[in-house]
Amino acid sequence: MNVARSFNTWRKYRQTVSELGRMSSRELQDLGIDRADIHSVARASVAR
Repeated sequence: MNVARSFNTWRKYRQTVSELGRMSSRELQDLGIDRADIHSVARASVAR
């Protein structure tokens, strides 16, 4: 994997973590996501 691609993957991961982290527990619950699972969800989002 080249440097630019790695950076873009990392940036997408951080953006996902940030966006989910700003949500309330209620909003996360509505999406079926536990606050403890935010990093796992973000990793899954960049693995696609």
